[in-house]
Amino acid sequence: MREFWKRIAFGSRVVIAAAAIIFVPMAAVAAEPVTVFAAASLKESVDKIAADWKAETGNDVRLSFAGSSALARQIEEGAPADLFISADLKWMDHLDKAGMIKSDSRVDLLGNRIVLVAPKESTQTTTITQGFPLAALLGDGHLAMANVDAVPAGTYGKAALEKLGVWDAVKDKVAQAENVRAALLLVSRGEAPLGIVYETDAKVDPTVRILDRFPENSHQAIVYPASLTADSTNAAAPAFLAYLQGAKAHAVFTEAGFTVLAKTN
Repeated sequence: MREFWKRIAFGSRVVIAAAAIIFVPMAAVAAEPVTVFAAASLKESVDKIAADWKAETGNDVRLSFAGSSALARQIEEGAPADLFISADLKWMDHLDKAGMIKSDSRVDLLGNRIVLVAPKESTQTTTITQGFPLAALLGDGHLAMANVDAVPAGTYGKAALEKLGVWDAVKDKVAQAENVRAALLLVSRGEAPLGIVYETDAKVDPTVRILDRFPENSHQAIVYPASLTADSTNAAAPAFLAYLQGAKAHAVFTEAGFTVLAKTN
């Protein structure tokens, strides 16, 4: 599988290089785009930061958003990513142990919160406390969550429900999605009366509303680590990782509702 990804990447570079020779003077050829694999919950923020980066440097960023577990597995299989931003420590640790990242570049970039959401027109209310009546709130409906065994938003959510003593009452009512944005979509479409997503996800979707935040002590701290991949040879990748830790990027993340953990460069 790794050889497949390498052949694809090599073929793409050959085509790009040939086009540059034919149509563009060599001095005008831009740096190779930085390929970033990022957790789905980062989409709007990293899209904006990548656009700012291109405006300032002229360098492109290729972005791929999905569940952190799916992205980590693609990197393991040889997908040509330069930079990985996970929504939890588990999947970054997994790649680190496998020698798939440059450990000295790793940084804890952001924090987040998980929340219980409902469609905007819903009139339900609740306070999330020990033993709160989640099953009764769901009625005959389902609780939308990212995959509870693999995707960070799902694992955080399951841990919180277990800690609060309500998991057993709702586990058979959970509608699992491939990532947190897919879970959010189930709620925004009215296909699920309630869902557990990141607070930042709820903030970007005007068709849902937050019923309450989960207590921070009900699950592990939500940390988004970022790192260069071990196979990356892109000279622009370290600069983009540094840009993500800069004041301008921090302002974008803060506006989106993330907690900035990394020191400003």
